[in-house]
Amino acid sequence: MFDIEAILKFLPHRYPFLLVDRVLSLEKAKSIVAIKNVTYNEQFFQGHFPDIRIMPGVLIVEAMAQAGGILLFNSIPDAEKKFVMFSKIDNMKFRKPVVPGDQLRLDCVFLKFKSRFFLLHGKAFVDGEIAVEGDMLASLLDRKELNVGK
Repeated sequence: MFDIEAILKFLPHRYPFLLVDRVLSLEKAKSIVAIKNVTYNEQFFQGHFPDIRIMPGVLIVEAMAQAGGILLFNSIPDAEKKFVMFSKIDNMKFRKPVVPGDQLRLDCVFLKFKSRFFLLHGKAFVDGEIAVEGDMLASLLDRKELNVGK
């Protein structure tokens, strides 16, 4: 549905911190399915861990959050005037290590909208098995107020 060029229009992240490669499906204000291809060349594998390369859990959570951000930006009016920030991570469970050669399927669904806060549930799958899952709370802020993106 969205290739990397389209993703770059929604997310402020850039290499080496852009962690979504493709969006497979998106249902506005409901859900998204995205992909992160995990390659041996990722910078973090140089130090985490050189002998047993495992993708840091925090980066898997960040990948889910970026997918959730794409969903959010496609679900609100005037998205270009907004900025999304993590407010809270809750009930995150790490079930399976992610290693070079894996493809993460990032599934996020909206659970609740309240004012400028959005609660999402994310799951990261590898080969159909859940690697990581949990809840993320995002705050929607005005770029103008933050002096961000000028």
